Amino acid sequence: MPVPAPAPHLPAEDRPVARVVLDLPLSHLDRPFDYTVSRAQDPEAVPGARVRVRFAGKQRDGFLLERRDASDHDGALSPLAKVVSAEPVLTPEVARLVRGVADHYAGSFSDVVRLAIPPRHAATEKAAPVAGPAVPPPAAPPHPFGAYPAGPGFLSALAGGRSPRAAWQVTPSADPSGDWAAELAAAARAAVEGGRGAVLVVPDQRDVEQLKQACAAALGPTGFAVLVAEAGPAARYRAFLRALRGEVRVVIGNRAAAFAPVHDLGLVALWDDGDDLLAEPRAPYPHAREVLALRAAQQGAGALFAGYARTAEVQAWVEQGWLRELAQDRVALRHTAPQVKVSADTDRALERDPAARAARLPHEVFTLMRSALPQGPVLVQVPRSGYLVALVCQDCREPARCRHCGGPTRAGRGRTGDGPQATCTWCGRLQVGWECPICGSHRFRAPVVGSERTAEELGKAFPGTAVRQSSAGQVAATVPATPAIVVATPGAEPRAEGGYAGAVLLDTPLLLLRADLRATEEALRRWLNAVALVRGGGDGGSVIAVGESSGRALQALVRVDPAGLAARELVDRAEAHFPPAAKLVTVEGRPEALAEFVELAQLPPHAEVLGPVALPPERRPGEAPGPGESALSRLTLRSPRTEGAALVRAAKDVAAIRSARKSEGALRIRVDPVAVG
Repeated sequence: MPVPAPAPHLPAEDRPVARVVLDLPLSHLDRPFDYTVSRAQDPEAVPGARVRVRFAGKQRDGFLLERRDASDHDGALSPLAKVVSAEPVLTPEVARLVRGVADHYAGSFSDVVRLAIPPRHAATEKAAPVAGPAVPPPAAPPHPFGAYPAGPGFLSALAGGRSPRAAWQVTPSADPSGDWAAELAAAARAAVEGGRGAVLVVPDQRDVEQLKQACAAALGPTGFAVLVAEAGPAARYRAFLRALRGEVRVVIGNRAAAFAPVHDLGLVALWDDGDDLLAEPRAPYPHAREVLALRAAQQGAGALFAGYARTAEVQAWVEQGWLRELAQDRVALRHTAPQVKVSADTDRALERDPAARAARLPHEVFTLMRSALPQGPVLVQVPRSGYLVALVCQDCREPARCRHCGGPTRAGRGRTGDGPQATCTWCGRLQVGWECPICGSHRFRAPVVGSERTAEELGKAFPGTAVRQSSAGQVAATVPATPAIVVATPGAEPRAEGGYAGAVLLDTPLLLLRADLRATEEALRRWLNAVALVRGGGDGGSVIAVGESSGRALQALVRVDPAGLAARELVDRAEAHFPPAAKLVTVEGRPEALAEFVELAQLPPHAEVLGPVALPPERRPGEAPGPGESALSRLTLRSPRTEGAALVRAAKDVAAIRSARKSEGALRIRVDPVAVG
């Protein structure tokens, strides 16, 4: 469905036809429909307005795409039932982006436009905008791009009205050169100085708050809008209208801001594109990285994809020449980044501590913490929250399972008798008098220890030292610069004033052994996000990771070389025919629906069909199968990247045919899924 360019507004008698896209979930109706505009509706029926029409005997909401002088339909046209609002909320640029995202992800226009346009808040829309006095932008604050050889040139190009595109490899350090928020704000200011706007997208609310402070320093407190779904209907719609009406030229936010209607867009920027929060959990599951890349290509805007780590997708764009490398040289990086080492990586270390490779907390960890604590706080990253996360039999190592539902067990702080009391993680029942069904033992041990037990053990090892915890449900934002041990799970690490004196990365194999294609990439991303909170190497910052020193991810961590790991990952995925080197489309549904899909699909010549394979039934853990319940299955379509568009189009065509046939059984289609397990 092509999205037309804006046309000059003419009276209804000159352009009496309104082309409307409707809020319809059916794939075969993913196209605009023509309606007539009455003379009374003419002033309000502007392109982009919300309208209501009668379709198939029901009142349907939609958006007016354009006004035309004639229709392609030969029969009589129905009139617009109502112009809900004359506010042109769907701009031509955003409409083209919505159409492009829908086609890229085998979705429909109506599914994507729900993500792009927030629900109408009538009171906010009708309220007169508060026009304050014009406030000149503040003086430009210092920014870290000066530490990167290509950084000043990137800003100069933006300020000059050009559209540079870069993959910014941010040095992970508490040093000012690692302040990503200040530089994204500086890039947005450069775009504004060049007479254009900017959209800055980050994964979560903590990042939004950090970026908000940086933008306030660079653009002034009223020089930007914050567009996040968590703000509530009124605040979100107010920020949306500020951008739509041209009151601000910069919009920041989470993935909801990727479609922000910024005028004269000159820059799109994304921080930490490997974070799965940037992937939309609703159909058609677009990722903010792809949305912003499509938008930059469509509107001729500059692009900046920044992160401490690097995904294979961004590396592919770098190797294709679509993005340019923006990083520190290796000499400066070694001085700026903290010193990183892996425990038991030398023969001398093994001589001092022969059990270092088997111990969870080897001697080197305590040595680093003793030397770093007098200088400030020390961060300890633990992959799992909780106390004793998983239990096995002490004697035969058989996993401890619940006697009622068969679920896995764990233990909390509460103690009964000689040790922690086991509890089922599925049904919550206490495992009183637990007995191993294999050997009859009544004792268990914990192969996986959580953050709570780790904090308890470190508190005993360092008496008199404050121990703080930060994990899901009790996330701390910051910690003071005083000596303390901070135990945190990935993503919940608080920032320390002046940076941490040191950091310890525990249980690294747990992140690497995840059954996911992106496990190595994700593990390095989480480690580097922790390393970035530590003081630079010139200030004595040091990090130790406990794990196998020969591992590819840990070696990349020691070298602080995420780009090298991403390049290697890209080569491996090309050999295995996985994204982004190949196009992957997964289809989930009942077996009979998948059989119909395969029968109807007209795949490109080199496409492969893998599966189907049965998926576990979608029910609560421990719940018995219902009568006649059949599990879902998954079908995977794979093709070379050169045939990727044809493969996606084939999947979308089948969805439209099944929709027109009213076939039974829904299908869930994902294009290049974020997690490939």
